[in-house]
Amino acid sequence: MIYSTATVPVNPEGETPLTRAEAWLGLERKARDARLFLPAGLCTRCDVVEESPDHFVREATIAGLDLREIITLEPQSKVTFFQATGPREGAIVNQLFEDEDGRLQLRFYCYLGLRGKRPNAPEEQAEQAQFDSETGYKAALLSTLERTRQLLSEGKL
Repeated sequence: MIYSTATVPVNPEGETPLTRAEAWLGLERKARDARLFLPAGLCTRCDVVEESPDHFVREATIAGLDLREIITLEPQSKVTFFQATGPREGAIVNQLFEDEDGRLQLRFYCYLGLRGKRPNAPEEQAEQAQFDSETGYKAALLSTLERTRQLLSEGKL
């Protein structure tokens, strides 16, 4: 199994501050259309295909792989991506919270397996290493906040 986590401050020194509501809008927007937040060309399709009061379903093509995710939103707090189809199974979570000093933080964590692969096999180990690397999910959190600031400054959030 792959377990990874990373936490970054929402408002590091020198950055335009985001309120919890603004950071939340960025997370929700990313859940609905990852194309706006991922590097150009990485996500070539991202469509909400079903919606209910407590979740929505999106189908996407990311890095050439088709996937279907059931996404739940806990307003102002947490977005959970359940991997329904695609190369992974499990859940990915993005969560806003205040640390012990009252500073707003954004945390990623996941618990995943690779479909059709033996647990702890080289493929899973490589995925774990990628998630935990400097270009993994910590970088994704930082770029999500950067893109949220950009959309806000353009009046598009």
